[in-house]
Amino acid sequence: MAPRISRSIKAGALLVQKRARLLVGCVLVFAGPAGAQGFEGSPGTNAPVVGAIADAGTPAITDPQTTGAVAASDLPPALDEDFNRLNRREETIDGLRTRIDPDAGQAAGLRIGSFVLKPALSETFNHERQKNGSTSQSRSFMETGLKGSLTSDWSRHQLSVIGEGVLQNNISGEGEQEPRADVDAELRLDLTDETAARLRAGYSFEREDANDPNAIANAEEQSAVNTYRLGAAIERDLGLVRGSVGLDFERQTYGDVDLDNGTTLSQEDRDRNTGTLTGRLGYELSPALIPFLEASVGKSIYDLRRDTLGFERSYMSYAGRGGLEVDLGEKLNGELALGYETYRFDDDRLGDLGGLSVDGRVNWSPQRGTDVLFGLLTYLDPSTTADNPGSINYELTNIITHQLRSTLVATLSNSLTLRDFPSEATAADEATWRTGAGLTWDMSRYLALTGDVSYERTNRDVGSSSDTTRVGVGLTLRR
Repeated sequence: MAPRISRSIKAGALLVQKRARLLVGCVLVFAGPAGAQGFEGSPGTNAPVVGAIADAGTPAITDPQTTGAVAASDLPPALDEDFNRLNRREETIDGLRTRIDPDAGQAAGLRIGSFVLKPALSETFNHERQKNGSTSQSRSFMETGLKGSLTSDWSRHQLSVIGEGVLQNNISGEGEQEPRADVDAELRLDLTDETAARLRAGYSFEREDANDPNAIANAEEQSAVNTYRLGAAIERDLGLVRGSVGLDFERQTYGDVDLDNGTTLSQEDRDRNTGTLTGRLGYELSPALIPFLEASVGKSIYDLRRDTLGFERSYMSYAGRGGLEVDLGEKLNGELALGYETYRFDDDRLGDLGGLSVDGRVNWSPQRGTDVLFGLLTYLDPSTTADNPGSINYELTNIITHQLRSTLVATLSNSLTLRDFPSEATAADEATWRTGAGLTWDMSRYLALTGDVSYERTNRDVGSSSDTTRVGVGLTLRR
């Protein structure tokens, strides 16, 4: 009887030991993930986690705060593997380091149904000094700006609205206030996997620049320019061939100008409607290189058949260009195109206005946190001067943005605009150079401190040059 009793006691002890180990393992399976999440949720702390599992080969630490700690060697192999998997950080599919989210730390915006609204309100104090020939004037003013974006969060299709408005109020000195507003909306319809349609609408308001060749010399305040835009386009991907066709409509109206002698000058003879049909065809040599051809034809009709000087300003427009679209990821992308553009006026006395066009936009990121933009733009600007059809303008832009720290961003911008008039025109060619620098310090995700300084100079072949210097500091509130 004694040997049989002894064997029963040993079997019972072994069964108790197995059940104890199984019970401890089950408890730790449920406690382990919670402990791991609690640890990762408090980075930088060395406080021990209840239920944490010591690494293999490391003895368990027993003190009043870590009672019940269990060494990994005390667990069955299967449970040991499960604990390592639960406590290990999730890796990317390709094993590379996770990219930094460029939107991290920014205001998340307001959710309105299936839309996300991101508004920003800014208030800036500025001082400006303008010099035109031998005369100069200065002013100090407050500038209030409101901008934002509204984007849909749909599984298919997308609606986006982007807007910005600026009001200026002079505090001291003399100088023309420059209010402006701009809003654009686009609805993308995903008709099929290869076909998409885009519907666009927009509005812009600005006051004509006093340095513009079409500006009125003795005006108290330059003309208010309103621009209304509508557009529709369809894009089709046919394997290696990509094509698009678009139709755009634009209406521009000009407000009356108050002169310094107390009279008012109407600008209604400049109001016009313009429609443009554009087609584009591209061929995919590779996912990164797509050469393309683009052509457009348009018609501009003025509200008044003849302007105050007796000229018929309505015209037909023709343009063609060829270029290359490049997409090498976030490091380098954009497109560059060369072509020719011309306006053919109804009045033979004005002749034709046209010339070589160079257009493009290139984004380059030499290193993370630094973005460089190069822009080229060619556009024709009709004139209001007798016997002068207008000018062809070339604009070169460069903007460099560098993240000095996670909350401090520096911006450097430069642009050069060349205004070329036909040789027979009486107007003089112009060159305008602008440069500026700014700093933005994000004090929090909702509040930022900004500072800017800029300088602009316009040189004319005939007549005096002009200079404008501006310094400003302000706050931006984001949501």
